[in-house]
Amino acid sequence: MLKAYNYYLRIERAMSQNTVASYCSDVDKFLKYYKGNIADVSYVDIEEYAASRDKISERSLARVLSSLRSFFDWLILEGMIKENPCDKVDSPKLGRYLPEVLSEQEIASIIYSVDTTTWQGLRNRAILEVLYGCGLRVSEASSLKISNIFFKEGFIRIIGKGNKERLVPVGDMAIEAIQTYLEARPEEFGEDILFLNRFGKQLSRISIFNMIKQAALTVGIRKEISPHTFRHSFATHLIEHGADLRAVQEMLGHESIATTEIYTHVDTSRWQSEIIRHHPRK
Repeated sequence: MLKAYNYYLRIERAMSQNTVASYCSDVDKFLKYYKGNIADVSYVDIEEYAASRDKISERSLARVLSSLRSFFDWLILEGMIKENPCDKVDSPKLGRYLPEVLSEQEIASIIYSVDTTTWQGLRNRAILEVLYGCGLRVSEASSLKISNIFFKEGFIRIIGKGNKERLVPVGDMAIEAIQTYLEARPEEFGEDILFLNRFGKQLSRISIFNMIKQAALTVGIRKEISPHTFRHSFATHLIEHGADLRAVQEMLGHESIATTEIYTHVDTSRWQSEIIRHHPRK
């Protein structure tokens, strides 16, 4: 059953590999918890399962319920059940999530801290320039192909969530970093994938995450950051400098403008805190 649901998410819903894995993992945990017939699941069972997951955050619990709701919707489509038991279960009320954002100075300090005396160091510098310069998701950076980089035209072709294609402008600093890295990359690595590990294979998302975390610690930044922090910072800095919200939406590959609007709130929260901090009557 889980295999058929996985196929539905990948092929019919065209979800990304990471999203499919997340949904299926959530459903698998529920199926291991619930020992009865899946057609007999009630909203009470869902509520009891949610209560049993008391060690996860409300945001994670909301994601779990979303995964289960999707699963039971699929069962309805397959004619296995008639009603979705999740419809009577309230998801946790979440406040607006404001992502961690680095300042332009912090971004620069992380990028310039990278040791570029080796080809791996040049690769890491290029990764950071691309993540920040193009606002890519880590999976998009990890799977970026050389053949999808148009150096003269100044843009890259990205295959994002749901296999949706978008064109993203790439600046001179990122292009220069990529070209410098490619010149130093071992000649025997004939892969079209841009960022490779020492074995000539695609660099993993985890490796990129660890590299960024180490680079941040090297320059004394103790914020909880990840590759996605560079994407958040990219969007926030663009809006701070007057970029059109719709243009930022297109560059990020957001389906809804509402998702992009969060960065206007990040901007607002930052100048509010600055005013309060410097106000004589704080």
